[in-house]
Parts: sequence; C-alpha cells; structure tokens
Amino acid sequence: MLSTMMSMPLTITALMQFVDRVHGKSEIVSVTHDNPQHRYTYNEAYKRTRQLANALRALGAESDDRVGTLAFNDYRHFELYYAISCSGMVCHTINPRLFPEQLEYIINHAQDRFLFVDPMFVPLIELLAPKLTYVEAFIILCSQDDMPSSPLENLYSYETLISQQPSQFDWPELDENQASSLCYTSGTTGNPKGVMYSHRSTILHAYASALPDVFGISAREVVMPVVPMFHVNSWGLVYSAPMVGASLVLPGPKMGDGKSLCNLINDCDVTMTAGVPTVWLALLNYLENSGDRVPNLKRLTIGGSACPQMIFDGFERLGIDVHHAWGMTEMSPLGTYNKPQLWEFGLSDDEYLRNRLSQGRPIFGVDIKIVDDQGIELPWDDTAAGAVKVRGPWVTAHYYGQDIASDFDGWFETGDVASISPDGLMRITDRVKDVIKSGGEWISSIELENCAQNHPAVAEAAVIGVSHMKWAERPLLLVVVKDGAEVSQSEILQWFEGKVANWWVPDACEFVDSLPHTATGKLSKKDLRDQYANYAWPVAETV
Repeated sequence: MLSTMMSMPLTITALMQFVDRVHGKSEIVSVTHDNPQHRYTYNEAYKRTRQLANALRALGAESDDRVGTLAFNDYRHFELYYAISCSGMVCHTINPRLFPEQLEYIINHAQDRFLFVDPMFVPLIELLAPKLTYVEAFIILCSQDDMPSSPLENLYSYETLISQQPSQFDWPELDENQASSLCYTSGTTGNPKGVMYSHRSTILHAYASALPDVFGISAREVVMPVVPMFHVNSWGLVYSAPMVGASLVLPGPKMGDGKSLCNLINDCDVTMTAGVPTVWLALLNYLENSGDRVPNLKRLTIGGSACPQMIFDGFERLGIDVHHAWGMTEMSPLGTYNKPQLWEFGLSDDEYLRNRLSQGRPIFGVDIKIVDDQGIELPWDDTAAGAVKVRGPWVTAHYYGQDIASDFDGWFETGDVASISPDGLMRITDRVKDVIKSGGEWISSIELENCAQNHPAVAEAAVIGVSHMKWAERPLLLVVVKDGAEVSQSEILQWFEGKVANWWVPDACEFVDSLPHTATGKLSKKDLRDQYANYAWPVAETV
C-alpha cells in the first residue's frame, strides 16, 4: 500500500526559492579583495543569482556543463553556488592550494567549460591556460575597474557580465538526482578523484547538519564557515544556514588570520563557526596573547584533523563550546558529530575528556561499521578496531568518471581505522594508508618518498606524519644516504622545491643508517611512527 503523501523533488532550487521568500532579510557579510566588509541580504543575493544565471546562458552554458570556481568564501562565490546548480549545471569547486599539475588534471578531467576566478589566482590560471583543453572563457570575480592586466583570451569581468542581465530567470525543473556540484579529493595516491553530489544528497545533508545535536543552527544565529567553499561545499553550511534563515559571514582570504577572524566575529556578532584545527589555533593564540575576546561566539566545530586537547581547553576557558566532527569529501562531508549526551555529564573528568576528544556519533542518515582484514564486521565494544565503512544518501557509491567496482557491497571504504563504543562513539585510531593530514589537508607520503629517492645522494627514504602543535601533523623525512655520498639536510629539503606543493615539503630531515622493513620487504611505517612518536621539531620550522 502506498501513502497519500505528495512527492516533491528535493532540489537546491527549491531551497533557494524558499529562503528568498521566507528568510530574505537575513544578511550575508563578506570580506573580499575589493571590500573589507560587503553586506547584503539573501533577497539581494538571489536577485544577483538570477542575473548570473542569465549570464551563464548568454555565455552558452548548458545543462550538465561543469563550471569551475577558484575562489575564497565570499558573496560572489555564494551566488555561483546557486546559479550554476539551479540552472542544471554542475558547480565544480577547485582547491587552489593544490599543485599546478593536479589543478590541470582536475580541470581537464571535469571538462570545465568556464572558470570563475578570484583576481589573486589569475597568475596561476595564466600558467595553466595553455593546458586546459575544454575551458572556453575565464570570468574574473571583480568589477571592470579591478580587472587585472592579463594576456588571457576570453576574459570577462564578473560584475560587468551580470550587470547586463535581467533580474528574472525561469529556473528549469530538475530531477532531484541530477548532479549539482563536484569536488575532488586532494589525491593521497595517484590523481585526485572527483565526487559528484546531487541536489537530493545536498538537501538531505543540509537537513541533517542543521539538527540540534549537529551544527544546531537557527534563524537567530550568525554563522561563519571558515572551512573553504572550495572544500566539500564549506561543510554544507552555505546550504544549511540559509535553509534555517541564519545570517552568513564569509571571511574571504582572511581565513587563517587570528586577528582578522577576531575582528570579524565581533563586528558581525558571529555565534557559531566551523573550520580545521590550524585556524582555531591561530585564533586562540591571538586571543590569549592580545587579551581580546569574542563574547558573542558560543561554539565552534572542528573537523579535518584530530583536535589537540589544548584547543578544547583554551576555548572552553573562554566560555566557547568546542565540538569535534568527522567526515570526508566522499560523505558530503559529515559522518559523525560530537555533542555530549546528557548522561555523559555524570562521567569522571578523565572519561568525559576522552569522550570529548573522540570523533563523535553517527548522524542519522549515515550508517557506520568497522570490519577486520577479512571484511567481517566487528562489535561496537570500544575495544575492537577495524576499517571504517559507511553508507547513506549523501555518501558516494563511486568516483566521478569511474564505474562502480565489481566487488562493491553497498558500503564505502573510508580508509580510516576506528573503534566504536556500545553507544556509537567513534574513535579514529589510525589510517589504513600512510597519508599525512596537515592543517586539514592530505599529504601523500608515497609521493614525497618517490621525490626524495630521485635525489642522486639518497639510497632510501621514508616519510611519516609526526604530531605538530600548529598543523596537527607534519611530514618528517627519514633518509639513508648512498655510500660515499655527501649531502646536507637543507639540500635534501630544497630538492622538493618546484616538485611538490610548498606546504607538502617536509619540515625536517633526519639521516639514519637503515630503515625498518616488514617480512615482505615493505617499509614498516608503524615502527617508524613508534620510534619518532616524541620527535622534537627543529626550532626554525619551514612552515
């Protein structure tokens, strides 16, 4: 027997139209290259969004086209999110921190027809442009007066482009399963991989993330997503905040500056924010050193890397609740969230702290299990540790451009290893692959090792992630020098320059007589991590 309920598609278009009607007076405040504090309402944002949709059509963009963005968190990027997806195209947010070769691969693999670019990234695009197979035009996110001088062809000013368009647009009817946006992982092994989100997955994720025991936002909130809009849709906050009517504060390129964040939080009365530990360490250090305070900020969410206890303690001394979240690009990204349950307040201090430092409990809509090496499911007993698998309506089944694996069992392998308590509290204990997570971004140890071993004086090299006060983890390079060769540590580290992204370069190099190996001849990373668990970084760090 079927119900009598209506069936309405879950689309970003419906969300946009609802916000425009119901929450139109709520504000968006942005820091941009041309305005330290741009303010307008959702009504004004969506008027410009309609103009942008007309501009896209005038450029020749069609349904299913991929449209790339290289931009920070600001109001123009917000307009792109909605105009592209609601027109039936795919909003492809691109991480400008990636190495140029990775950017070239991503833009070509996605077959982006148009690129919308912040002015500061124009030199990067000039470098890449001759290698971009499908890009037909570059739209610079600025006014005509601020347009940079550039030899690029088919270059447009964003403001000029949309100012010529009407403010009404006939939005197409979309299937809720139509692709809406695309985000690539940073590539821990091989080339980056794309995750294609749908309108349905995006809306369901927005509903779930706004729940009281997740982000817990409402129309009485002012939300500042510090997590970049080029990284997993800014954890979905650019959808969930408008959905409930919360005002948005978008910090632009000032995302890592503690003083700027403090001023922005206070100027805009921010009540909730979200980002990676590195950002919060910068803000905490500024607050403690300056004596400034952020009295309206009630809570912040930390994800992307395990959060050091000192960050929890520091903010809680200032009366700010800190909540840990876990997820990944392939999960839109939220999978678990850590808000204490009522009974946990009765735990001992040590037990309570241990729980607070965990990754939290699954959000409804995400199923999680842990399995052993044979794929057998392990119990939730807070002791057994296994590979984490997930499934759900906002979890990808496969990567863009790839077929579903023949052995796909309906669960996605996350690459993490964890234990889960009987009440669902997940603790990440390790990673299946030897990747390093620094400041919320992945670094491939294998790529660094391969690069190091190309040096003529290096016989063998290993790279491991070592705990770091500021970045959570940083790569440490361990080198066996060839017999008779002479090379300094600084020369080895300089070898990486121009071969990998600057922030991938190891912070230190240690020479060793030999490296431990497993019985099959592979490097034993576990032994190395144990050996260097208490490694003291050099005082003069490179990052």
